[in-house]
Amino acid sequence: MLIHPQIDPVAIAIGPLAVHWYGLTYLLAFVLFVLLGRARLAHVPYNQRADGRDWLRTDIEDILFLGVLGVILGGRLGYCLFYKPAYYAANPLEIFAVWQGGMSFHGGLLGVLLAMVWFARTRHVRFLTVMDLVAPCVPTGLAAGRLGNFINGELWGRLADPALPWGMVFRGAGDLPRHPSQLYQLVLEGLLLFVILWVYARKPRRTGEVSAVFLIGYGIFRFIAEYFREPDAHLGLLNLGLSMGQWLCVPMVLAGLWLMRWARR
Repeated sequence: MLIHPQIDPVAIAIGPLAVHWYGLTYLLAFVLFVLLGRARLAHVPYNQRADGRDWLRTDIEDILFLGVLGVILGGRLGYCLFYKPAYYAANPLEIFAVWQGGMSFHGGLLGVLLAMVWFARTRHVRFLTVMDLVAPCVPTGLAAGRLGNFINGELWGRLADPALPWGMVFRGAGDLPRHPSQLYQLVLEGLLLFVILWVYARKPRRTGEVSAVFLIGYGIFRFIAEYFREPDAHLGLLNLGLSMGQWLCVPMVLAGLWLMRWARR
């Protein structure tokens, strides 16, 4: 079995200024989003007059800015509502204590959806046209975030068979080997989902189809990865032996299937 390396969470320190690895992975996610978003503008229909307007590089930057706000606000509120509703109802001011940690992907997704609604309305374009543009550019950012989780040695996996060659002991999680579930999610929700979406989106698709594939693909891959990820200690496994993350993936997949059917009609 392997031992998780003792990686200093601070990547660069210059006097009182400290740059954390997690911050660098977020920066990497933003850079990749901009580069991939600009590349998406060369795809149909964005290389034409999609929704009656010319799409510009500045649109990608505006989408990134709004998306970051949606991720931060939605991710925090989603964590409070989905994972610790009773605690934060009793301590509402701690909702703003983001330095204590606690973010939810599914909450962040809802925040991004609202941000893209705002963008679509202010630019007078269809919401799904915006989402189809954005969807293939998201998985690499998710991969970067999971890399940050691994470097920090957090969100580790469930106990693994001691014979598993890549079973890993994480500090703070006991002396038994665990699945490096952060890397599983990096590969599934990040790299594999990116390849699927990028190849799929290269050809002309009906409005909404690319977004549908993202919802279905992420929901399935996250559902699978949750079988190897340690559930939140204060929640454990819920009904049918599923984690909260898995239950939140169910409506994602159903929404994706409905959206695909709607788009093809």
